[in-house]
Amino acid sequence: MAKQKATTEEPLEKQLWKAADKLRKNIDAAEYKHIVLGLIFLKYISDAFEELYATLKAEEANGADPEDKDEYKAVNVFFVPQDARWTYLQSKAKQPEIGKFVDDAMDAIEKENASLKGVLPKVFARQNLDPTSLGELIDLVSNIALGDAKARSADILGHVFEYFLGEFALAEGKKGGQFYTPRSVVELLVEMLEPYKGRVFDPCCGSGGMFVQSLKFVDSHAGRVNDISIYGQESNQTTWRLAKMNLAIRGIDSSQVKWNNEGSFLNDAHKDLKTDYIIANPPFNVSDWGGDLMRTDGRWQYGTPPTGNANFAWLQHFIYHLAPNGQAGVVLAKGALTSKTSGEGDIRKALVENGLIDCIVNLPAKLFLNTQIPAALWFMSRNRKNGKFRDRSNEILFIDARNLGHLINRRTRELSKEDIDKIAGTYHNWRNLDGKYEDIAGFCASAPISKVKELDYVLTPGRYVGLPDEEDDFNFVERFASLKAELEAQLKEEAKLNEMIAANLLKININE
Repeated sequence: MAKQKATTEEPLEKQLWKAADKLRKNIDAAEYKHIVLGLIFLKYISDAFEELYATLKAEEANGADPEDKDEYKAVNVFFVPQDARWTYLQSKAKQPEIGKFVDDAMDAIEKENASLKGVLPKVFARQNLDPTSLGELIDLVSNIALGDAKARSADILGHVFEYFLGEFALAEGKKGGQFYTPRSVVELLVEMLEPYKGRVFDPCCGSGGMFVQSLKFVDSHAGRVNDISIYGQESNQTTWRLAKMNLAIRGIDSSQVKWNNEGSFLNDAHKDLKTDYIIANPPFNVSDWGGDLMRTDGRWQYGTPPTGNANFAWLQHFIYHLAPNGQAGVVLAKGALTSKTSGEGDIRKALVENGLIDCIVNLPAKLFLNTQIPAALWFMSRNRKNGKFRDRSNEILFIDARNLGHLINRRTRELSKEDIDKIAGTYHNWRNLDGKYEDIAGFCASAPISKVKELDYVLTPGRYVGLPDEEDDFNFVERFASLKAELEAQLKEEAKLNEMIAANLLKININE
């Protein structure tokens, strides 16, 4: 008799994703994500509300009022009006007007909860969304964590929300990368920085993954989640809405996560904030960032960044917001490690000489969904002599992790837990007072500042760990992007010059 092949059941989130994706039909992933994530969020807040409602109902004899909004506000639970509760919507799931019922529910919840104003999607009554498919989707979401205790149910819903964010980012490809930093990159940043206590800031926060992972880190290391407070800013309103929902479904206070369409440079929403940790993934090599309007900005303490590339503006924005003992871990295009365009080399030199650069990690290719430009992690610290860690003020750690990671499809790579542990462990052993660090040829090297000076302040890890320069430094895609940014900057300058000449000629003609 032939042996039956053992089958491993797929995790719940994968089963749900496949089922939800089947119902997508003719809707783009970019639009569909708001439908699915909106329903998961609605299920979460309704579950939390109904749990507290049942408790208050049982205590009515002692004066509790299950319809008193203040009872819910007091314990950070959103108040859900009767016609917006999940049980009500589920009872209407088979009706052709279900889309209108859900949109009305979203409106009603926003009216009752000021912190959700302008956040929730109202996209359910659109003609391209088949009411039958929407009803089936509601039934699907209804089964998430069915029968689990409410506390566990909330955790599962949060996990499913986060998983779906990643899957939608993959489905959208390049556009998906605009709202989502790959989870393994976020985990690496958080594991290296170890934000146990204090203020965490991300001035380009996307859908809030850095915050979620920071809170998970504290929780998994038996810390107190209330010891962390978060601050953020996002210029894309649609992405900001995703962030607000992503944080709310985790029970994270997002009152200091701000939106304005000018962005962090032109309209800094946290001007006076000095934070303990910055964890960020700013857009790479942005040429149109408004730099020509901020030539004398107070944030440029180490040199004025070029108008054609925002990389060194981001670095100085981060440093400006660090507290005296603050630390930052950020993603940046790899070209920033070597570029000398328009004074960038001088800014990098100033950062090194002022003792701000702690560690550089060269990342593998294909980690990011929205760009093929190679990336590196920069770890910076305001005080590298403090007693919490050993004095590293005269050296920089270089890690080359290009050979780590594995492909999850033809276009995308991710870091495994073992990869993350290897990189983070190397950094901690180098940084910590009781660490046992050794250079490993081809992987890591602790270089004195004098060596960095010898190499003209180039920070490419391959120069220090022993990999060939040409293999480590040159990348056609990145060089092309850099040249394009330079050309755009030059064209802007020429246009301004032409305007001045034309204005002067006009004055001469008028005077004559």
